[in-house]
Amino acid sequence: MIELAKFNELELIAKLAKITRENMLKEGLNQWTGDYPNLDTFINDYHNKSLYVYKENNIIIASITILEEHEEGYKEIKWFKEHSMVIHRIIVDPLIQKKGLGTKLFQFAINLSKINNYDSLKVDTHRDNHKMQGLIKKMNFEYIGYLKGIDRLAYELVL
Repeated sequence: MIELAKFNELELIAKLAKITRENMLKEGLNQWTGDYPNLDTFINDYHNKSLYVYKENNIIIASITILEEHEEGYKEIKWFKEHSMVIHRIIVDPLIQKKGLGTKLFQFAINLSKINNYDSLKVDTHRDNHKMQGLIKKMNFEYIGYLKGIDRLAYELVL
């Protein structure tokens, strides 16, 4: 079940992010460095009502942030649509990856964007994050271009 995160869950989400970040680094992916994303990141997402958790047996095993698009770094390329939502910080417990949770999180973001009458859904990822690029393509997002300022590949799905 996917639902808005509760304040008392933020530390658990931050711990899951740390485990995920360490796993990414172990696999040679330097997308998230330092302590990003951290508790402060998730507190901000919580206050923006943009942080969602995926629970199984009442245990958080994944999270996603879905925001209205106001990204400064996104202004350097031409997108298909302007009235958009953006996916950020998809986190799936490394022990449960490759079981379709990423697909479920993306489908949730797509449905949320449609319900709220957005024209598109955007996402960016690190050029070395081949797992995420595969998921993005599987979900029929179109490659838009390279965001030099934030060193990310940009994708958009017109709804």
